[in-house]
Amino acid sequence: MSKNPSAQNDPAEYISFLSDLKAKIREAGYRSSLAVNRELVLLYWHIGREILARQEGEDWGAKIIERLSADLRRNFPEMTGLSARNLKYMQTFTEAYPDAEFLQQVVAVRSG
Repeated sequence: MSKNPSAQNDPAEYISFLSDLKAKIREAGYRSSLAVNRELVLLYWHIGREILARQEGEDWGAKIIERLSADLRRNFPEMTGLSARNLKYMQTFTEAYPDAEFLQQVVAVRSG
């Protein structure tokens, strides 16, 4: 039984309580989405950096991206964004933003 029976009978109080809870749930969902997006951006940057490093240091050709895409998609079938085209975008992204510290600061500011 409720300690405050009048709260049960006060629709305005209940509506206010419900509204506050819905706002907290939405805010938590928004924050978790930002955290996930931040981690994905950093993951994509790291993948692009690794591809670039291997192409420069180990003289890998462009065909490796197709093979890498197929292998990653086979190992992570539930994950989207691992097509050869997207891996090339990741590589281009890393070329555009080569400074990892700068990227982490920008992503942190956007999501914080």
